Amino acid sequence: MERGAFDWSHGLVGQSPRICEIRRLIEKLGRSRVPVLLLGESGTGKEVVARAIHAANPSGEFVAIDCGTLAGPLLESELFGHTKGAFTGAAEAKKGLIEVADGGTAFFDEIGDLPLDMQVKLLRLLQEGEFRPVGSLKQHKVTIRVIAATHHDLARDVARAAFRQDLYYRLNIAILRLPPLRDRKEDIPELADRFLRRIGPNHRLTPEALEAMMNYDWPGNVRELQNSLERMVALNTGPWLHVADLPSALQNDRAAEPALASAAAAGLETAPLPLRHAPPPRSELFLAAVERETIRKALAATQGDRAKAAHMLGIGRTTLYRKLKEYKIEN
Repeated sequence: MERGAFDWSHGLVGQSPRICEIRRLIEKLGRSRVPVLLLGESGTGKEVVARAIHAANPSGEFVAIDCGTLAGPLLESELFGHTKGAFTGAAEAKKGLIEVADGGTAFFDEIGDLPLDMQVKLLRLLQEGEFRPVGSLKQHKVTIRVIAATHHDLARDVARAAFRQDLYYRLNIAILRLPPLRDRKEDIPELADRFLRRIGPNHRLTPEALEAMMNYDWPGNVRELQNSLERMVALNTGPWLHVADLPSALQNDRAAEPALASAAAAGLETAPLPLRHAPPPRSELFLAAVERETIRKALAATQGDRAKAAHMLGIGRTTLYRKLKEYKIEN
């Protein structure tokens, strides 16, 4: 697997009540062929749930279709295939993703991004079990299980005519809502342990670093947790990963806590969000020192390759060059 990609095999790790309930529902839905709609924020593991539903009653292939990247005039051909000579450049007939999934599962990731004209064709596929390749005059029959996922509020999209109401009701038969990581923080230690076994088997989190992770809200969910650990392992020879190794988002969050606590103790009115983005001067100096050291480690790990260092840090090259100048770092 490509380094940095989200490791779906760890998406259902944990023993929190909600995860246990999702496992139970996966087992039930795996015995059925009804459409399933997975709802949840980005990074909550919607694809791992889709794959688990498919694996509960495996037949045929699991075909993932990223609706957010399918666009332009060739979209219909990608989904439904085309005949030879259907359009300029169609030198040979080609199967579409739907036909590849025949007998198995078609997973429509970010279904809310699917264009309206394609939504009509997907509705026919769900209702009639058939589709027509581009350039063909004949309908093709398929037997597939359709699982769709989105972070959109589809009901709101229907209300503003951004998503077809008939397709929404056709998908709205079985719904699974995946909880964000902030609502199942008790699973973080097990998740972190599983990730470290794979990406850094010789690395361990200090109790203080783990505590900081438990106190963070993880807006990027499990994907952000994995990416954070990937970065920490890449920049630390180990064996211990310390608080100072945490990404800047966690550092900022941790630095804001004393200010919030002090204000609360003094009986002052607090404004949590502004304070989190404007830590006191001492915290700013501390974070600057951490950032400077992190950049130095990234450059050392990439032997001075600024492009690779920027990729490792998850920032643009322009941002890295600005930071190098700001901190007077030479390499």
